[in-house]
Amino acid sequence: MILFVFEGTEREPTLFRTLEYLFFPKGNRNIICSFGNNIYNLYKRINGKDGFSEDLVSVLRQDARNKHDNPLKEFSKTSDFSEVFLFFDYDCHNQNKTNTLSFADLNRQLKELLSFFDDETDNGKLYINYPMIESIRYTKQLPDSDYFSYTMPVAESCDFKTKANEFSFYKNFDFIEFRSGQKSKELKIPVKERIAEIRNNWNLLKVQNVQKANLICTGNKDMPVSKDAVAQQEIFVSQLKKYVNANNTVAVLNAFPLFLYEYFT
Repeated sequence: MILFVFEGTEREPTLFRTLEYLFFPKGNRNIICSFGNNIYNLYKRINGKDGFSEDLVSVLRQDARNKHDNPLKEFSKTSDFSEVFLFFDYDCHNQNKTNTLSFADLNRQLKELLSFFDDETDNGKLYINYPMIESIRYTKQLPDSDYFSYTMPVAESCDFKTKANEFSFYKNFDFIEFRSGQKSKELKIPVKERIAEIRNNWNLLKVQNVQKANLICTGNKDMPVSKDAVAQQEIFVSQLKKYVNANNTVAVLNAFPLFLYEYFT
């Protein structure tokens, strides 16, 4: 049984349900839980006197205890799951507006979290969107040969949703997402041709994002020679060195295609 923890309550779960249908074996049981807050808030929640001493699932279960659809009511601790994956946004500048910590402190916290959540079979594995989940739409028509060059000023990341909407060739998420009922959240499975088209778009996004991650980490635009070359810690350190600290930008990159590459390759 696999647990997927998302920052948001709408966009990430909807995207994942499409990925689940397209790529996961039928009958596989995946539990979806939304934290409903940013990665820096998660740091506070699990960070005790002796480091990260609070169990992730215990914290999430406590938050969801009064929800009628509590996804964790059958579980009590992280070890109840065979694998745990977390997906959160970098979005550091936006969070810093109401945070007493410095920009450097927030980056330090994220580095600590990436070191702690580095194994899906232990504490969990953390994936980061740069600057946020809407980076999945920050592309021209697929395949986009210019995707390597796309960056965003850190100071403008708070407006990234609007910028992605204006920039994207695709005016909504239908190119990678099945629609779902507003109340039931049940997926509306399209015809076979649409399923094939959406699956192909995800595969194109996978190549774009993995190759760009390799460029960020190694300077090479090809597919990486190993998954370790584009590990989340490597991407974060390279983002800081080559973009954030160098010129106050962040290289646009999405976590979902990187997960597809690592998990299904």
